[in-house]
Amino acid sequence: MNRYLIVLLAVIFVFFSSPCPAVEEAKPKGTLVDFSVEATHSAPNDMARATAYAEASGANPGELAKRVNNIIDAALKTAKTFPKIKTQSSGVRTYPTYGKEGRINGWRMRSELDLETLDMAALSELLGRLQETLAVGQLSLLPSPETRKKAEGEATLEALAAFQAKAKLIADALKKNYRIRQMNISSGSQPPVMPMMRASRMSAMDAAPSPIETGESRVSVTISGQIELPLE
Repeated sequence: MNRYLIVLLAVIFVFFSSPCPAVEEAKPKGTLVDFSVEATHSAPNDMARATAYAEASGANPGELAKRVNNIIDAALKTAKTFPKIKTQSSGVRTYPTYGKEGRINGWRMRSELDLETLDMAALSELLGRLQETLAVGQLSLLPSPETRKKAEGEATLEALAAFQAKAKLIADALKKNYRIRQMNISSGSQPPVMPMMRASRMSAMDAAPSPIETGESRVSVTISGQIELPLE
């Protein structure tokens, strides 16, 4: 056998028969303790999202679409006079309606607009004007991305401090030192959702700005991790 091949086989044998330092290092050398902590921080709801829609029924799908589209077009023109409000069409649905015998006796169409802004006063005024012809389906109040990021950062620092404090508490109680082996960080929030439904069309004289109470959301950060306590 070629002597170079013999040397290569010997090296391979030694490599696979010897313990891998990286694997040895990864193995725990003490007691493992898993736990989690959570921190929450308030964030003002400085952004609003609303959905407004036009809905109508009719026997002729073409005429129905024309009627609903005209309402939406007029609403878009009104919305464009509020430059601080982001407005876009979000969907159109058309479906049949049925009579007693199970046959189609007409059609119903719904078209929606999505509104988003940081200017609550402007949104309040726009919703008041849109309710002359549209229904407001939902209003969601939540922190803007920048506000949420700031609150999440503060909550993260609080959670890290809480994790360290709990790790130290456990180690001190057992008269041990500790080291962190792993850590997972996750965040979330549940902003309030305010349903705003109306059953009938409002007249121009009745339309008025819709009051909006912003309030706050709670941004939470959860840290789950593992520490190792030496055996000795």
